[in-house]
Amino acid sequence: MDVRRIIAVVAAVVVMAAVPAVASASGVRWRPCATQQEPSAECATVEVPIDRARPELGSAQLALARLPALDPAGRIGSLLVNPGGPGGSGVGFVQFGGLASPELGALRQRFDIVGFDPRGDWFSTPRITCDAATLFDPALDRFPSTRTGFEALVAHNRKAGADCLARTGPLLAHADTQSAAEDIETIRAALGEPRISWLGLSYGTELGAVYASKHPGRVRAMVLDGAVDHARPMNQAIPEEAAATEDALVRFAAWCRGSAECALHGQDVLRFYDDVVARAARGGIWSGDLGRPATADEVSAGVYGHLYLRDDWPALGKHLAAAGGEFPDARGLTERNQFQSEIYGAYRGIGCHDFPSPFRGPSDVGYLAGLVRRAAPHSWRYSEYWDFASGCVGWPVPANNPPQPHPVRGAPPILVVGGAHDPATPLAWARGLAASIDGSALLTRTDDGHTGLFNSACARAAEVAYLVDRVVPGRGAVCR
Repeated sequence: MDVRRIIAVVAAVVVMAAVPAVASASGVRWRPCATQQEPSAECATVEVPIDRARPELGSAQLALARLPALDPAGRIGSLLVNPGGPGGSGVGFVQFGGLASPELGALRQRFDIVGFDPRGDWFSTPRITCDAATLFDPALDRFPSTRTGFEALVAHNRKAGADCLARTGPLLAHADTQSAAEDIETIRAALGEPRISWLGLSYGTELGAVYASKHPGRVRAMVLDGAVDHARPMNQAIPEEAAATEDALVRFAAWCRGSAECALHGQDVLRFYDDVVARAARGGIWSGDLGRPATADEVSAGVYGHLYLRDDWPALGKHLAAAGGEFPDARGLTERNQFQSEIYGAYRGIGCHDFPSPFRGPSDVGYLAGLVRRAAPHSWRYSEYWDFASGCVGWPVPANNPPQPHPVRGAPPILVVGGAHDPATPLAWARGLAASIDGSALLTRTDDGHTGLFNSACARAAEVAYLVDRVVPGRGAVCR
């Protein structure tokens, strides 16, 4: 559920020279942290307890970045942004142009844009830290059909979780979204804002919804774009998301076959995709990025990563063609898969709190795997909820925030945005989330890609109008 393009930019961050911090009226000590994309960026930290019930466990420092409102006289307040994940960097999103689109200019004029890295993420400390080789083993079967295979998966995850816990410390046991939502309230108070506005993408919709359920009176306006419905049990959410990923792949394949922009123009793209994945399963697809053959899961995950942005479809056609060529190289796909990302430790550590595995044995795996294969006959090897389900079985840290309703009562109208062809967050999730929020408005997209902010000019315009003037789209509003 992360915004991979922003993550890729943040991974290339160059540490700036230290400069003196200046205390603002709110008490937060901001210091310049300019980037080429955002010369006015300022950074700060806010301290939060690791466990509010056990102060002896110490504290964490949350990293913040701010873009001051360009129109101080017309300033509305602070707009907090979360680009997704779990594990995405709000600091990087703000510093490196996440809201630089001209269509979002009114947000820059009227708000202090504040990004933060949630507890355990990126520039917040302590950071969730795991040994990458221990966390992900490409040889491991994530769809075990035997007791031996299931126990191997459990043992691997138990070892990986113990490694993350040893490297991270007690924060890993408190990296859940309930705790992160209380951190938002600490940030709000530190900023001196009576109420905040919120722009949450993907996982940021869950985080925002939990905050609104806890502190509805502190919300001025809230956009939840690419909605996650945390009330859905894993057994339901897993096949729903797999079906959404399949739908996105099928739509890409239809476009690719009929478009001269695609390297596989005129071919049966789904058959080509199936052949590449099957060859990868036999060890026959090299990856120059990995320096070894890519697994079928890695190829499938790399294709999924390109479905997030509609503008990435031509690149996906090119990279898929290269992976299935005479001298195959899946580099372009494996560079984009989740398993190799720098946030995979945080993604897993937070995800296992919020999306714990429903598997108790190989029969559970077999039953859900059958549902997933029927829902996604081509793309079944990778979806994010299966990654959570297979990666969290045996995880040694208890889940503090398993799926549950987070009803919102007493907040102003909240805008939920969902996509009919979103590969990561099905439209049914947006409808479910909107139904749990009193007075919410639902905006439906019929185009492609994950989140309206990154794929729909219509959705961007609606989100800006709502955040600035609190103009709520009418019932049944659709971006076509």
